[in-house]
Amino acid sequence: MAHLTQRTFASLNIAVLTISDTRSLETDTSGQTLCDRLQGAGHALIDRALVVDDIYQIRARISHWIADPHVQVILTTGGTGFTARDNTPQAVLPLLDKHVEGFGELFRQVSLQEIGMSTLQSRALAGLSNGVLVCCMPGSPGACRTGWDEILLGQLDSRTGPCNFAPHLKPQAAQTLEPCEVRA
Repeated sequence: MAHLTQRTFASLNIAVLTISDTRSLETDTSGQTLCDRLQGAGHALIDRALVVDDIYQIRARISHWIADPHVQVILTTGGTGFTARDNTPQAVLPLLDKHVEGFGELFRQVSLQEIGMSTLQSRALAGLSNGVLVCCMPGSPGACRTGWDEILLGQLDSRTGPCNFAPHLKPQAAQTLEPCEVRA
């Protein structure tokens, strides 16, 4: 599988979506954690948004990015628990062409060391759709750090072997990126 890695780093275009009924972009520490980490790793934050925990608003925003030729990865934070307002898995699963089973399993495994058996109540998930990797994580900064540091940092790095997600993503569309407009 070494053919799936390359020796040079390839920056990816990543969009971040926060799903919350209580946060604003100013108070969104989880989304900001993901933005800081992905940019610190050399990737491009191509867009960022916040939607309330509503199945159709979540689907609309993610569908828009899946169809966008410039977006290669979508990271979501929030809505993965078991309360009545946690709808991210129900919203995202029908949009996926392929489910990355190991993401949720691995997320819960690495979270076990940090939060104990409470990790059982995480419905973190990931999958591929139209050449876009969609990763859904819980809505805490700690969960976002864990997801990024323990799983995504390496899997979104084209140099990671024996395999990573970079060759499975749609190629970057030729464009000059302007600073992203943050939407609420």
